[in-house]
Amino acid sequence: MSVVRDYAEPLAIVFEDDGLVPNNIRPFLIYQGAVTLDPKQPEQTIENLFETNGWGGTWRNGIYDYLHYHATVHEVLGVARGHARVRFGGDHGQELEIKAGDVAILPAGTGHQCITASDDFCVIGAYPPGSKMEITRATPENHAKALQTIPKVPLPPADPVTGKHGALMRLWQ
Repeated sequence: MSVVRDYAEPLAIVFEDDGLVPNNIRPFLIYQGAVTLDPKQPEQTIENLFETNGWGGTWRNGIYDYLHYHATVHEVLGVARGHARVRFGGDHGQELEIKAGDVAILPAGTGHQCITASDDFCVIGAYPPGSKMEITRATPENHAKALQTIPKVPLPPADPVTGKHGALMRLWQ
């Protein structure tokens, strides 16, 4: 039985380069309420989903409260517990409320920062195979380097939520 809601389709948002946060020409994707969580082990539900679709290096935590991005890797964030207000796309991006069952897919370079979170907020992060995660702060020097790195980040082999024929495969071509 699938834990993903039938016909799950993400909201797609393209964030512009703001001079400090490069973002990406590929859209940021957010699946809202797409995952049906096992109430006894919601973290394991999301970890299994990501691993089934070839995304690994999973971790459990929150989202940093400072603006950062990853210039060497795409990242997926699945909310297992609680809720948070997160700014995606840098200081000129969008604040979104994310909650248990939501999944955000950040193409390399997408700025993100937790603004507020519930005490029980827990997110599962993961990455496509063969990628090395590095945390990058928004500075002019890092921005210049990221503009060289981001186009070289390979496309993932599958959407972490809906697999090899999922929305990411269509929207990130």
